[in-house]
Amino acid sequence: MRIVIQRVSEAQVTIDGSVHSSIGKGMLILVGVEQGDTMADADWLVAKAAALRIFDDEAGVMNRSVVDVDGNVLAVSQFTLTASTRKGNRPSYIRAARHDVAIPLYEHFCLALENLLHKPVARGVFGANMQVALVNDGPVTIIIDSRIKE
Repeated sequence: MRIVIQRVSEAQVTIDGSVHSSIGKGMLILVGVEQGDTMADADWLVAKAAALRIFDDEAGVMNRSVVDVDGNVLAVSQFTLTASTRKGNRPSYIRAARHDVAIPLYEHFCLALENLLHKPVARGVFGANMQVALVNDGPVTIIIDSRIKE
């Protein structure tokens, strides 16, 4: 699994012209699920995301996690994170997990994060055409891949 975390002052998902979900200060997390990913991958990413110290402390140093600042999370499924661009100019999505694997892993990721945050995680809609708007605070953008745990 691969996630892209953006520290935001606000973010929202719009579907068919209507706001589906939105958050204030916190993290927008884009979630890509690949073939072979497991619940253990999702759990590892949840723990990393929740503990990631990307929010400023009183001294202006990135020393606090989303839990520490009581921030919100908007999680959006995004199969394009699995793209391979090694050959040619058209990305290949052959590594993306099929819906029967990807949906349960995405839902597990969101539920496990809710348990750590002790609050709901705002979500997109799996497979929908979504417009994602955000104000990236910093900017801070972090990419984490469960297959690279060094």
